[in-house]
Amino acid sequence: MARGPLVVRFGDWTLDEPQAGAVIRGEVELENAGTVPWRKGIRLAYHWLDERDNPIVWDGDRTEIPPLAPGDRMVVTARVRAPIPPGRYRFAFDLVAEHRAWFSELGGELRTRPVEVHPRSTPHHADLPPWVEPAPGWHERVADAHAEGFGVVAGAIAWDGGVLHPRPRPLTPYEPGPGRVPGFSYPLVCPSVVEGVTLERLPDVEGLPAFLPPPDWEPWIYDGRIVLTADPRKR
Repeated sequence: MARGPLVVRFGDWTLDEPQAGAVIRGEVELENAGTVPWRKGIRLAYHWLDERDNPIVWDGDRTEIPPLAPGDRMVVTARVRAPIPPGRYRFAFDLVAEHRAWFSELGGELRTRPVEVHPRSTPHHADLPPWVEPAPGWHERVADAHAEGFGVVAGAIAWDGGVLHPRPRPLTPYEPGPGRVPGFSYPLVCPSVVEGVTLERLPDVEGLPAFLPPPDWEPWIYDGRIVLTADPRKR
């Protein structure tokens, strides 16, 4: 390996068993093999790639590392989020000089290794009012979406109010539909959430518990095929 200013030499590394979309723990030994000390702005990150080493997730989460002089070594514990969907990937740690370059782009070696990403199996739960019931297929669709890697799964609301209780206008965005809506811009009503994820509560939407979507780093989805049926006559 060429000895330039910013060079890293990776030793052994390990990952906890990855589940799609979930955060796991990684550990890697690294050495400052360059000619300048690592100071503020040098961070450990990672890449998820396909089996031909094409990037799937290039810009992985950052982990701060302490200053390191040339020739010194350390073991760093990293926060790693697994990709979506489950499947076989390749994985590599990398260092980044923020706003400058990845070390692998400066001529450094990118050592990739195959990693099997498993379906997400964290328990999940939805708090449903007693006058709201899952439509046929709701449980299966929710479970499939969580297994795919989404920590929060929300869907549509079918309204069964009869003539005396017509569908309220605020529920218009939640009409059952054909599929997923990227960047759904409304509150999530009655979502299913995996353990360990907390959502910010908002005012109810027509008596239905509503929440802000989670931050961008926690995968979530709205799918109009995932339907709950609300019967206001049972309220």
